[in-house]
Amino acid sequence: MKINYQKELEQILEKVNKCEKTPRLLLHSCCAPCSSYVLEYLSNYFEITINFYNPNITFKEEYQKRLEEQRIFNRDMKVKNEIKLIEGRYDVGEFFECIEGLEDSREGGERCFKCYRLRLEDTAKKAKEMGFDYFSTVLSISPLKNSQKINEIGKELEEKYGVKFLTGDFKKKNGYKRSVELSKEHNLYRQDYCGCVFSKVEKETKEK
Repeated sequence: MKINYQKELEQILEKVNKCEKTPRLLLHSCCAPCSSYVLEYLSNYFEITINFYNPNITFKEEYQKRLEEQRIFNRDMKVKNEIKLIEGRYDVGEFFECIEGLEDSREGGERCFKCYRLRLEDTAKKAKEMGFDYFSTVLSISPLKNSQKINEIGKELEEKYGVKFLTGDFKKKNGYKRSVELSKEHNLYRQDYCGCVFSKVEKETKEK
């Protein structure tokens, strides 16, 4: 049975809103467009630091472009609390090692689930080490990402590392639509594949 993670998030935010001290959130981001609405939304409740850890982005030029867009957006976005950024390791080998044996898996399947976990686990570890109150990811903003699986993994890592995972399905409540609007307003580069070579090849094959 599917869980309404957006409803869960709203319940958490009600409690957060009553806190005397603003809690700190370490938020994994894959790119500025996907983070745009999430930052606009959650910055009203948290002090947010972006964890830009994305070894799945196979091509370095693409990685650098997305990272720079994230920096620019963080700087230009008018939000209640300042947004900080941590640039994670960029080692494509970590991604290929993680998904070994699943190279031929369909897009959106087990290979992607492994990739979710890789990036979420890095975020959970850092959140624990750096004393954050919560960790989460912007990945569920995408209609192509499995939000149920993302939240399941996040809850498992919450148990493992002892840091609260902020559940959510950010595409809900017109979240994805708002991310498109913000991308246009800020003239953001919106890529047309998730980042890995497999998604790029699949996109190009469909186009042909």
